[in-house]
Amino acid sequence: MSKAYIEDKHFQGEDFSEKGLEMGEYENCQFSNCRFLNSNLSGISFSACTFSDCDLSMCKLNGTAFREVTFKNCKMLGLRFDDCNTFALALEFDTCVLNFSSFYKLNLRDTVFKDCKLEEVEWIGTDLSQAVFRQCDFRNAIFENTILENADLRTAFNFSIDPETNRISKAKFSLTNIAGLLDKHKLVIE
Repeated sequence: MSKAYIEDKHFQGEDFSEKGLEMGEYENCQFSNCRFLNSNLSGISFSACTFSDCDLSMCKLNGTAFREVTFKNCKMLGLRFDDCNTFALALEFDTCVLNFSSFYKLNLRDTVFKDCKLEEVEWIGTDLSQAVFRQCDFRNAIFENTILENADLRTAFNFSIDPETNRISKAKFSLTNIAGLLDKHKLVIE
């Protein structure tokens, strides 16, 4: 059975939660106000696609390819990005809720996260070198053996990053959020 090839298509307001998305390759497609809740996107390839105002919470991503994919104002709870196809993985997130997701051991160098909720997200072993986190909330996120070299966290907040167990050389922080690097010492900073 051959996979479909869909190019330059705009999907508007569709509910893929029940019927699922056709297996195949999607290139330069737009998904607007679509619902993918609990969908199985395993094995599907997305290249140069944009998801706007979509709910992708709890989707299965086994072998899913995201190449130059942008997510805007999407709800994406509990996603296992670490199950994705990692070849040419390139993502961008703008005003998304990614709570309870996992980016375990992924290479996300240069990835941009703007105005995202990243609560209880797992960043274990993730390469976030030169990543940008603008106005992102990291409440209870897990950073362990994470590479944050040259990353920009100047406007990020609610993070707790141990400089002894994470690589943070030349990462950018602000005076207002620097306390997140000292949490393990239980200091009172006023």
